[in-house]
Amino acid sequence: MARTPDPRTAPPIRWGILGAGGIASTFASAVTQHTRAQLVAVGSRNRDRAERFATAHGIPTTHVGYRELVEDPQVDAVYVATPHSEHRDQALLAIKAGKHVLVEKAFTRNEGEAREVFDAAREAGVFVMEAMWTRFLPHVDALHQVIDAGEVGEIINLSADHGQPFAYDPRSRLFDPALAGGALLDLGVYPVAFAHDFLGVPDRVTAVGTLTDTGVDGQISMVLSYGQRTQATLSTTLWAKTPTIATISGTEGHIAVAGNFYGPTSFRVQRTDGRVWEFDHPGAKGLQYEAAEVARRVAEGATESERMPWQGTLEVLHTMDEIRAQVGVVYPGE
Repeated sequence: MARTPDPRTAPPIRWGILGAGGIASTFASAVTQHTRAQLVAVGSRNRDRAERFATAHGIPTTHVGYRELVEDPQVDAVYVATPHSEHRDQALLAIKAGKHVLVEKAFTRNEGEAREVFDAAREAGVFVMEAMWTRFLPHVDALHQVIDAGEVGEIINLSADHGQPFAYDPRSRLFDPALAGGALLDLGVYPVAFAHDFLGVPDRVTAVGTLTDTGVDGQISMVLSYGQRTQATLSTTLWAKTPTIATISGTEGHIAVAGNFYGPTSFRVQRTDGRVWEFDHPGAKGLQYEAAEVARRVAEGATESERMPWQGTLEVLHTMDEIRAQVGVVYPGE
Protein backbone atom coordinates (compact mmCIF):
# COMPACT_ATOMS: atom_id res chain seq x y z
CA MET A 1 0.00 0.00 0.00
CA ALA A 2 2.84 2.41 0.78
CA ARG A 3 3.81 3.76 -2.63
CA THR A 4 5.23 7.15 -1.62
CA PRO A 5 8.74 7.35 -3.09
CA ASP A 6 11.73 7.70 -0.79
CA PRO A 7 12.71 11.39 -0.70
CA ARG A 8 16.35 10.34 -1.06
CA THR A 9 15.60 9.19 -4.61
CA ALA A 10 14.66 12.72 -5.70
CA PRO A 11 17.22 14.63 -7.80
CA PRO A 12 19.53 17.00 -5.93
CA ILE A 13 18.53 20.64 -5.82
CA ARG A 14 20.12 23.69 -4.15
CA TRP A 15 17.87 25.45 -1.65
CA GLY A 16 17.94 29.01 -0.40
CA ILE A 17 15.89 29.55 2.77
CA LEU A 18 14.07 32.86 3.10
CA GLY A 19 13.37 33.43 6.77
CA ALA A 20 15.11 31.84 9.72
CA GLY A 21 12.32 30.92 12.12
CA GLY A 22 11.05 27.68 13.59
CA ILE A 23 9.39 26.15 10.52
CA ALA A 24 12.46 27.01 8.44
CA SER A 25 14.60 25.12 10.94
CA THR A 26 12.31 22.08 10.72
CA PHE A 27 12.47 22.19 6.93
CA ALA A 28 16.27 22.53 6.95
CA SER A 29 16.67 19.51 9.23
CA ALA A 30 14.33 17.38 7.14
CA VAL A 31 16.10 18.30 3.90
CA THR A 32 19.62 17.68 5.17
CA GLN A 33 18.74 14.40 6.92
CA HIS A 34 16.36 12.83 4.41
CA THR A 35 17.10 14.13 0.89
CA ARG A 36 20.07 14.62 -1.43
CA ALA A 37 19.40 18.35 -1.68
CA GLN A 38 21.83 21.03 -0.51
CA LEU A 39 21.09 24.02 1.68
CA VAL A 40 23.34 26.64 0.12
CA ALA A 41 22.09 29.94 1.54
CA VAL A 42 19.81 31.51 4.12
CA GLY A 43 18.50 35.06 4.22
CA SER A 44 17.13 37.04 7.14
CA ARG A 45 16.70 40.73 7.93
CA ASN A 46 18.63 40.06 11.12
CA ARG A 47 22.32 39.24 10.58
CA ASP A 48 22.76 37.42 13.90
CA ARG A 49 19.70 35.30 13.30
CA ALA A 50 20.87 34.35 9.81
CA GLU A 51 24.33 33.43 11.07
CA ARG A 52 22.96 31.33 13.94
CA PHE A 53 20.67 29.52 11.54
CA ALA A 54 23.48 28.90 9.06
CA THR A 55 25.74 27.53 11.79
CA ALA A 56 23.03 25.25 13.14
CA HIS A 57 22.31 23.72 9.73
CA GLY A 58 25.72 23.83 8.06
CA ILE A 59 24.70 26.42 5.46
CA PRO A 60 27.71 28.06 3.80
CA THR A 61 26.21 31.44 2.80
CA THR A 62 24.19 34.00 4.75
CA HIS A 63 22.45 37.06 3.37
CA VAL A 64 21.14 40.06 5.26
CA GLY A 65 17.92 40.80 3.42
CA TYR A 66 15.94 38.82 0.92
CA ARG A 67 16.88 40.33 -2.43
CA GLU A 68 20.45 39.11 -2.04
CA LEU A 69 19.18 35.62 -1.26
CA VAL A 70 16.90 35.29 -4.29
CA GLU A 71 19.58 36.71 -6.58
CA ASP A 72 22.26 34.33 -5.29
CA PRO A 73 23.39 32.29 -8.35
CA GLN A 74 23.99 29.23 -6.14
CA VAL A 75 20.27 28.97 -5.37
CA ASP A 76 17.95 26.88 -7.56
CA ALA A 77 14.83 27.08 -5.40
CA VAL A 78 13.69 29.39 -2.60
CA TYR A 79 11.73 28.21 0.43
CA VAL A 80 9.63 31.09 1.81
CA ALA A 81 9.13 30.68 5.57
CA THR A 82 8.01 34.08 6.84
CA PRO A 83 4.67 35.41 8.19
CA HIS A 84 1.68 35.05 5.84
CA SER A 85 1.57 38.80 5.25
CA GLU A 86 4.92 38.63 3.45
CA HIS A 87 4.38 35.56 1.26
CA ARG A 88 3.07 37.28 -1.87
CA ASP A 89 5.80 39.90 -2.11
CA GLN A 90 8.61 37.48 -1.29
CA ALA A 91 7.37 34.85 -3.72
CA LEU A 92 7.16 37.52 -6.43
CA LEU A 93 10.69 38.63 -5.57
CA ALA A 94 12.01 35.10 -6.03
CA ILE A 95 10.04 34.56 -9.24
CA LYS A 96 11.40 37.82 -10.68
CA ALA A 97 14.90 36.49 -9.97
CA GLY A 98 14.06 33.35 -11.96
CA LYS A 99 13.95 31.04 -8.96
CA HIS A 100 11.59 28.15 -8.29
CA VAL A 101 9.57 28.72 -5.11
CA LEU A 102 8.06 26.69 -2.27
CA VAL A 103 5.84 28.93 -0.11
CA GLU A 104 4.74 28.00 3.40
CA LYS A 105 1.04 27.56 3.99
CA ALA A 106 -1.17 29.40 4.08
CA PHE A 107 0.25 30.29 0.66
CA THR A 108 -0.88 33.93 0.83
CA ARG A 109 -3.38 35.93 2.85
CA ASN A 110 -6.14 35.44 0.29
CA GLU A 111 -7.06 34.04 -3.11
CA GLY A 112 -6.35 37.27 -4.97
CA GLU A 113 -2.74 37.40 -3.79
CA ALA A 114 -2.23 33.77 -4.77
CA ARG A 115 -3.47 34.49 -8.28
CA GLU A 116 -0.86 37.24 -8.59
CA VAL A 117 1.90 34.79 -7.66
CA PHE A 118 0.71 32.07 -10.02
CA ASP A 119 0.30 34.53 -12.89
CA ALA A 120 3.89 35.69 -12.37
CA ALA A 121 5.15 32.10 -12.21
CA ARG A 122 3.29 31.21 -15.39
CA GLU A 123 4.85 34.15 -17.21
CA ALA A 124 8.35 33.41 -15.87
CA GLY A 125 8.07 29.65 -16.45
CA VAL A 126 9.23 28.74 -12.94
CA PHE A 127 7.90 26.12 -10.53
CA VAL A 128 5.78 27.30 -7.59
CA MET A 129 4.02 25.23 -4.94
CA GLU A 130 2.33 25.70 -1.59
CA ALA A 131 4.17 23.83 1.16
CA MET A 132 1.18 21.72 2.19
CA TRP A 133 3.40 18.84 3.24
CA THR A 134 0.47 16.68 4.38
CA ARG A 135 -0.44 15.90 0.75
CA PHE A 136 2.83 14.07 0.20
CA LEU A 137 2.92 11.88 3.31
CA PRO A 138 2.68 8.06 3.13
CA HIS A 139 -0.44 7.76 5.28
CA VAL A 140 -2.35 10.26 3.15
CA ASP A 141 -1.51 8.33 0.00
CA ALA A 142 -2.67 5.17 1.77
CA LEU A 143 -5.91 6.89 2.83
CA HIS A 144 -6.67 7.73 -0.79
CA GLN A 145 -6.08 4.11 -1.77
CA VAL A 146 -8.46 2.88 0.94
CA ILE A 147 -11.18 5.35 -0.04
CA ASP A 148 -10.74 4.80 -3.79
CA ALA A 149 -11.10 1.04 -3.19
CA GLY A 150 -14.51 1.66 -1.60
CA GLU A 151 -13.51 0.36 1.83
CA VAL A 152 -15.73 2.89 3.64
CA GLY A 153 -18.26 3.43 0.86
CA GLU A 154 -19.60 6.90 0.15
CA ILE A 155 -18.07 9.51 2.47
CA ILE A 156 -20.75 11.07 4.66
CA ASN A 157 -18.67 13.00 7.18
CA LEU A 158 -15.06 14.09 7.52
CA SER A 159 -13.91 15.71 10.75
CA ALA A 160 -10.58 17.27 11.68
CA ASP A 161 -9.29 19.67 14.30
CA HIS A 162 -6.13 21.66 14.90
CA GLY A 163 -5.67 23.66 18.06
CA GLN A 164 -2.50 24.73 19.87
CA PRO A 165 -2.25 26.95 22.96
CA PHE A 166 -0.36 30.22 22.54
CA ALA A 167 0.23 32.87 25.17
CA TYR A 168 -1.37 36.12 24.13
CA ASP A 169 1.13 38.57 22.66
CA PRO A 170 -0.31 41.29 20.42
CA ARG A 171 3.08 41.73 18.72
CA SER A 172 3.50 38.09 17.71
CA ARG A 173 2.71 36.88 14.20
CA LEU A 174 -0.16 34.79 15.55
CA PHE A 175 -2.05 37.74 17.03
CA ASP A 176 -0.96 40.68 14.86
CA PRO A 177 -3.40 41.53 12.03
CA ALA A 178 -0.58 43.25 10.12
CA LEU A 179 1.18 39.86 9.97
CA ALA A 180 -2.05 38.06 8.94
CA GLY A 181 -2.34 36.35 12.29
CA GLY A 182 -5.12 34.17 13.63
CA ALA A 183 -5.89 30.49 14.02
CA LEU A 184 -7.24 29.88 10.52
CA LEU A 185 -4.25 30.75 8.34
CA ASP A 186 -1.74 29.18 10.71
CA LEU A 187 -3.55 26.08 12.03
CA GLY A 188 -6.99 25.85 10.46
CA VAL A 189 -5.50 25.63 6.99
CA TYR A 190 -4.64 22.00 7.80
CA PRO A 191 -8.19 20.72 8.40
CA VAL A 192 -9.57 22.84 5.55
CA ALA A 193 -6.93 21.51 3.14
CA PHE A 194 -7.50 17.96 4.41
CA ALA A 195 -11.22 18.23 3.64
CA HIS A 196 -10.43 19.68 0.22
CA ASP A 197 -8.05 16.82 -0.54
CA PHE A 198 -10.74 14.17 -0.02
CA LEU A 199 -13.97 16.01 -0.81
CA GLY A 200 -13.03 18.87 -3.13
CA VAL A 201 -14.73 22.26 -3.23
CA PRO A 202 -17.70 22.66 -0.87
CA ASP A 203 -21.10 23.82 -2.07
CA ARG A 204 -21.68 25.71 1.16
CA VAL A 205 -19.50 27.12 3.93
CA THR A 206 -20.78 27.90 7.43
CA ALA A 207 -18.47 29.29 10.10
CA VAL A 208 -18.72 30.76 13.59
CA GLY A 209 -15.80 32.10 15.57
CA THR A 210 -14.46 34.29 18.32
CA LEU A 211 -11.92 37.04 17.78
CA THR A 212 -8.94 37.98 19.92
CA ASP A 213 -8.48 41.48 21.35
CA THR A 214 -6.38 42.34 18.28
CA GLY A 215 -9.19 41.38 15.88
CA VAL A 216 -7.82 38.14 14.47
CA ASP A 217 -9.59 34.80 14.86
CA GLY A 218 -8.84 33.00 18.10
CA GLN A 219 -11.18 30.10 17.44
CA ILE A 220 -13.40 28.94 14.55
CA SER A 221 -15.79 26.06 14.00
CA MET A 222 -16.62 25.29 10.39
CA VAL A 223 -19.05 23.12 8.45
CA LEU A 224 -18.37 22.54 4.75
CA SER A 225 -21.27 20.98 2.87
CA TYR A 226 -21.05 18.85 -0.28
CA GLY A 227 -24.14 17.78 -2.18
CA GLN A 228 -27.17 16.46 -0.33
CA ARG A 229 -25.64 14.72 2.69
CA THR A 230 -21.85 14.99 2.92
CA GLN A 231 -20.26 17.39 5.39
CA ALA A 232 -16.85 18.23 6.80
CA THR A 233 -16.89 19.42 10.41
CA LEU A 234 -13.68 21.27 11.22
CA SER A 235 -12.28 23.38 14.05
CA THR A 236 -9.23 25.42 14.96
CA THR A 237 -8.13 27.41 18.00
CA LEU A 238 -5.18 29.33 19.42
CA TRP A 239 -6.35 28.70 22.97
CA ALA A 240 -6.12 24.94 23.59
CA LYS A 241 -4.28 21.81 22.54
CA THR A 242 -6.85 19.74 20.70
CA PRO A 243 -6.46 16.05 19.77
CA THR A 244 -5.48 16.98 16.17
CA ILE A 245 -7.12 13.85 14.87
CA ALA A 246 -9.27 13.21 11.81
CA THR A 247 -12.07 10.79 11.00
CA ILE A 248 -13.59 9.85 7.67
CA SER A 249 -16.96 8.14 7.99
CA GLY A 250 -18.81 6.47 5.14
CA THR A 251 -21.70 4.16 4.34
CA GLU A 252 -19.49 1.06 4.68
CA GLY A 253 -17.23 2.00 7.60
CA HIS A 254 -15.00 4.65 9.08
CA ILE A 255 -11.34 5.60 9.33
CA ALA A 256 -9.72 7.08 12.44
CA VAL A 257 -6.52 8.98 11.69
CA ALA A 258 -4.26 9.35 14.73
CA GLY A 259 -2.88 12.71 15.83
CA ASN A 260 -1.27 14.64 14.48
CA PHE A 261 -3.36 13.82 11.40
CA TYR A 262 -1.45 16.34 9.28
CA GLY A 263 1.99 14.81 10.03
CA PRO A 264 3.38 11.31 9.52
CA THR A 265 1.01 9.03 11.44
CA SER A 266 -1.12 5.87 11.36
CA PHE A 267 -4.81 5.17 10.85
CA ARG A 268 -7.39 2.47 11.65
CA VAL A 269 -10.09 1.25 9.30
CA GLN A 270 -13.25 -0.30 10.75
CA ARG A 271 -15.81 -1.60 8.28
CA THR A 272 -19.48 -2.19 9.03
CA ASP A 273 -18.97 -5.89 8.20
CA GLY A 274 -16.69 -6.15 11.25
CA ARG A 275 -13.34 -6.21 9.48
CA VAL A 276 -10.70 -4.01 11.16
CA TRP A 277 -7.18 -3.24 10.03
CA GLU A 278 -4.49 -0.60 10.56
CA PHE A 279 -1.95 1.32 8.56
CA ASP A 280 1.13 2.00 10.68
CA HIS A 281 3.90 3.80 8.85
CA PRO A 282 4.45 7.05 10.72
CA GLY A 283 7.98 7.68 9.41
CA ALA A 284 10.30 10.47 10.48
CA LYS A 285 9.78 14.23 10.27
CA GLY A 286 7.80 14.82 7.08
CA LEU A 287 8.82 18.02 5.30
CA GLN A 288 11.31 16.06 3.20
CA TYR A 289 8.43 14.70 1.11
CA GLU A 290 7.36 18.14 -0.14
CA ALA A 291 11.01 19.10 -0.75
CA ALA A 292 11.45 15.94 -2.83
CA GLU A 293 8.31 16.78 -4.82
CA VAL A 294 9.78 20.17 -5.73
CA ALA A 295 13.07 18.59 -6.83
CA ARG A 296 11.32 16.00 -8.99
CA ARG A 297 9.00 18.43 -10.71
CA VAL A 298 11.76 21.00 -11.31
CA ALA A 299 13.89 18.27 -12.90
CA GLU A 300 10.95 17.48 -15.21
CA GLY A 301 10.57 21.12 -16.22
CA ALA A 302 7.10 21.39 -14.64
CA THR A 303 5.74 24.64 -13.22
CA GLU A 304 3.30 23.03 -10.77
CA SER A 305 2.68 19.81 -8.87
CA GLU A 306 -0.17 17.50 -9.87
CA ARG A 307 -0.58 16.56 -6.20
CA MET A 308 -0.62 20.17 -4.95
CA PRO A 309 -1.66 22.13 -8.05
CA TRP A 310 -2.19 25.86 -8.22
CA GLN A 311 -5.94 25.37 -8.56
CA GLY A 312 -6.01 23.42 -5.30
CA THR A 313 -4.30 26.25 -3.45
CA LEU A 314 -6.73 28.78 -4.94
CA GLU A 315 -9.73 26.67 -3.94
CA VAL A 316 -8.58 26.28 -0.34
CA LEU A 317 -7.89 30.00 -0.07
CA HIS A 318 -11.30 30.77 -1.57
CA THR A 319 -12.89 28.66 1.16
CA MET A 320 -10.81 30.35 3.86
CA ASP A 321 -11.67 33.79 2.47
CA GLU A 322 -15.35 32.90 2.93
CA ILE A 323 -14.72 31.61 6.45
CA ARG A 324 -12.91 34.82 7.42
CA ALA A 325 -15.69 36.92 5.92
CA GLN A 326 -18.30 35.11 8.03
CA VAL A 327 -16.21 35.43 11.19
CA GLY A 328 -15.29 39.05 10.51
CA VAL A 329 -11.50 39.01 10.07
CA VAL A 330 -10.01 41.54 7.65
CA TYR A 331 -6.29 42.19 7.39
CA PRO A 332 -4.79 45.66 6.82
CA GLY A 333 -4.42 46.36 3.12
CA GLU A 334 -6.99 43.83 1.93
